[in-house]
Amino acid sequence: MHMQRTADCAALLQRETEKIIVGKRRQIDLILMAVLSGGHVLLNDLPGSGKTTLIKTLSLALGCEFKRLQFTPDLLPSDIVGMTVFNQKTGEFQMVKGPVHTNILLADEINRAIPRTQSALLEAMEEGQTTIDGVTMELPRPFLVMATQNPVERESTFMLPAAQMDRFFICLSMGYPDAEEEVRILETLGDGTDYGCVQAVTAPEVLMGLREEIKQVKVSEFCSRYMVELVQKTRENPWLKQGGSPRASRSLYQGSKAWAAMRGRDYVVPEDVKDIWMAVMVHRVVLSGEARYQKKTAEMILEEILNGTEVPPRGKDLFDGNKAE
Repeated sequence: MHMQRTADCAALLQRETEKIIVGKRRQIDLILMAVLSGGHVLLNDLPGSGKTTLIKTLSLALGCEFKRLQFTPDLLPSDIVGMTVFNQKTGEFQMVKGPVHTNILLADEINRAIPRTQSALLEAMEEGQTTIDGVTMELPRPFLVMATQNPVERESTFMLPAAQMDRFFICLSMGYPDAEEEVRILETLGDGTDYGCVQAVTAPEVLMGLREEIKQVKVSEFCSRYMVELVQKTRENPWLKQGGSPRASRSLYQGSKAWAAMRGRDYVVPEDVKDIWMAVMVHRVVLSGEARYQKKTAEMILEEILNGTEVPPRGKDLFDGNKAE
């Protein structure tokens, strides 16, 4: 099956997003990969770097319902999932859905909420449903959480537990623009952000259709073993107290298929795995005390693992129907 439809949609989404976002093509591509894979996104960067603007722009281009929720220490779980309230006019209790009942939820500064409130997102992120007073309700399809957090601020913040970090498909940093990019930002957005110029190029049903097509992308046994070997090495690395879980391997598998489809291919090559490796893995590993003392970072260790792992021989990375799962 040729994946030109997926590649064309990805190119259109990128073009619309870049009407607002300047110089962040790789970040846009990786977020689109997560969206097409059905995964959640964590943007971990300093204030003012464009995290919220990127998410809002992309949601407009995707043509999906979008809601923003500002996380604060006094935010309650019911403020996310909803609650049952008494209607004085009818004399009956009625269900009021929370902002999580949308296609794209921007969880802004997620690490400012208390752990009890953060955990309210777990069921929604993992199961695609919420439970309010014993009543379970399905969330719209597609459903994506795109969260932001400030990695350096510590006052009135609560670190996300490893179990919740693992539920994010990718973790990205926007980074500062270079001088030329910042000049372009001032020229185009200096007087305000004109979201009206962004056109919707897909819709929820289109995205769900693309996801079904991407499932047809083939992964050879050699590529599957390459992914597993990389993740296994994170578990054996002496600098890491915690390596990647089987969910990490699955995310690499799904993400590499979407990455290949975005390039018009219906098969995965090792370069696809390498391209998404850092974004998929960086938030899933935990440094040992010695690594922190030696001032090593997760990025440094993951790069060493990637460079030290043999890539499957060329010619064996293509799909072999007799060996693939």
